Amino acid sequence: MRHLRAASAVTLALSIAVAATGCGGGTTSGGSNESPKTLTYWASNQGPSIEADKKILTPELKKFEKETGIKVKLEVVPWADLLNRILAATTSGQGPDVLNIGNTWSASLQATGALLPWDEANFEAIGGRDRFVDSAVASAGKEGEPPAAVPLYSLAYALYYNKKMFAEAGIEKPPATWDELVATGKKISKDGKWGLGAEGGNLSNNIHQTFVLGQQHGADFFDKDGKATFTSDGAVAAVKQYIDFMAKDKIIAPGNAEYAQNQSLTDFAKGRTAMVLWQAAASTFAAQGMKPDDWGAAPVPVPSGAPGTGRQVNSMVAGINMAVFKNSKNIDGAKKFVKFMTSDAEQKLLNKTYGSIPPVKAAQADAAFGAPDLKVLRDTLATSAAPLPQVPNESQFETAVGTAVKELWADAAAGRPVTEESVKERLEKAQQTMQQ
Repeated sequence: MRHLRAASAVTLALSIAVAATGCGGGTTSGGSNESPKTLTYWASNQGPSIEADKKILTPELKKFEKETGIKVKLEVVPWADLLNRILAATTSGQGPDVLNIGNTWSASLQATGALLPWDEANFEAIGGRDRFVDSAVASAGKEGEPPAAVPLYSLAYALYYNKKMFAEAGIEKPPATWDELVATGKKISKDGKWGLGAEGGNLSNNIHQTFVLGQQHGADFFDKDGKATFTSDGAVAAVKQYIDFMAKDKIIAPGNAEYAQNQSLTDFAKGRTAMVLWQAAASTFAAQGMKPDDWGAAPVPVPSGAPGTGRQVNSMVAGINMAVFKNSKNIDGAKKFVKFMTSDAEQKLLNKTYGSIPPVKAAQADAAFGAPDLKVLRDTLATSAAPLPQVPNESQFETAVGTAVKELWADAAAGRPVTEESVKERLEKAQQTMQQ
């Protein structure tokens, strides 16, 4: 999702932001005292395109303006750019009033001091902390400190499969284990069709998949003191297993090494790829002409048995949080906007549209979120998902290891050998960047 600069640049940006306590937010265009009836909002790209998000969000923003008199200036920021844009805003002060962040960044951005802490008083201003699912709030910042953001959309990974392609290959059900997935993929990977899609240029997706595989291999990527352990046997095995879907098993097209923004979903919708591992894809499939009966969703495979805890974890705890820059000149308006976006009605509407799960308890009870694909996501979040490391340098982790995996995808696509030694070498390089 993110075309990030070198890890050292991200580290520098974070260190500067921490030093410049509270720097960030309060744009010249949106959140000034001269314009208390205007807010700027950076939304993340949740739908099949930037334009689709604008079409979804604009009527809701107009509804908010009608209710409050506050106009919201919307910019939908691609995932490839969002973290860099946020880091630049924390140092320059030229950011929005309100913004979406990936929940895995919460602790890192919290450490900059630029975001409004959601203490008891601020939570009360939007209806109270107890409106939200506990696990969603837990992914909004470091344990023991007021969250740096408020949960907006909850997500987990699922295995999406093309029913027609499965039927044509004589496959009756989705794979439940990785061995079954490889076997299924090999049956399909011929005549220009491929078993599995990937986004090799998408750093965050690289991290999400290898983190889950790492859990299954007993690796956490950090020790209990927060020190990077990227070269552990489990971490090396996890990364190699993921790259081997292309390098060894030949079930991923070499071109996927360069994919960075939903191209694997397009291939899936067009019948070129039979399976994808993704967080929520229903809206993208629909936008590309697929009907609900054309595809199915199943839990992400595990080594054996059924998904669960420990080595049977099959997803990271995914989601989008909503944050406010602490030095916005329109804090009251920003909190009103967060309250609106996390209201029961908006939570039902937006999460239903995007195919995500509401982190607001009352909205989650709506019958719409009992659909088969959403039930897979809900069950995964409840029973077999683990949070990414809540450490201050988590964003550097995504950059460093995500880039290492991207480089290994390039090796596989070019036919260069991918060995335990070459994987460990790339992960060692990534670990060294964390120590600079």
